[in-house]
Amino acid sequence: MQQNTAPDISALDSQHDRLTIILHWATALLVVVQFLLAEFWGFFPRPTRHLMIVSHMSFGLILAAVLVLRLFWRMRPGRTHFDDGDGYMSRIAKMMHHLLYVLLAAEIPLGFFTRWTDNQALSFFGLTIPSPFGAFSKATGYYTDQVHDFVAWGIIILAGLHAAAALFHHYVLKDGVLRRMLPERG
Repeated sequence: MQQNTAPDISALDSQHDRLTIILHWATALLVVVQFLLAEFWGFFPRPTRHLMIVSHMSFGLILAAVLVLRLFWRMRPGRTHFDDGDGYMSRIAKMMHHLLYVLLAAEIPLGFFTRWTDNQALSFFGLTIPSPFGAFSKATGYYTDQVHDFVAWGIIILAGLHAAAALFHHYVLKDGVLRRMLPERG
């Protein structure tokens, strides 16, 4: 007897809890803001560029806090987990989510080390956080910055694919997956 592995459509119409939705969209917004700040600060004069760099560091620290809270919230007992079946699309979605978490978790300390290996203090809205390490060579700073940039591009590409997949689910499959992460209409 063959077992049906298709997801239950009524389960697809249910929703994540409010905090999960808030943390998801806060993460998405912070990732996009971080990426745009880093990609465009080179086009601005010194005072504006400095403000964009300080904002990038500050929002990076906020992203770190959001990510930690999100991971703790995601792993809490009693959390709603949606069963989308065990097909290849579900496995790809799970792999993409895990890879995004891994890349985000790697990018945050890379951001710290990028600043510190450039022999500069980290800044959180003007509050400086000096490096707990000694001085680094320019080569080390350059290498760390390159890895930080590479991981950032990986995150933004995967996030774009994630968004495209959500839109595909919503407009083509019409299966309610995107509605899980949208705030309730009141």
